[in-house]
Amino acid sequence: MNLQTFKQSLTNATPPAGVPVYLQALWHEANGNWDKAHVLIQDLPDKNAAWIHAYLHHKEGDTWNADYWYSRAGKKRPQQTLEEEWESITAALVEEV
Repeated sequence: MNLQTFKQSLTNATPPAGVPVYLQALWHEANGNWDKAHVLIQDLPDKNAAWIHAYLHHKEGDTWNADYWYSRAGKKRPQQTLEEEWESITAALVEEV
């Protein structure tokens, strides 16, 4: 799978079969289901989960909480649009699959 294939899957009814929870969360968020994305990612203890968690709170407008999660992910809040940020995170995680 590559970024383009993943983005094409956004028109499907469900995330692609077998993708990691990180990509499931990003898929749900891109399809307007922030709550489902948050539920999938909020209790995972690793840096990828923290990165997505940060993005979700950034999109929500909760900057303080977002910055906390960016710190947990070892990252800083990016100076790009939310769409660009989603694509950057997704591209990085698709490469790990």
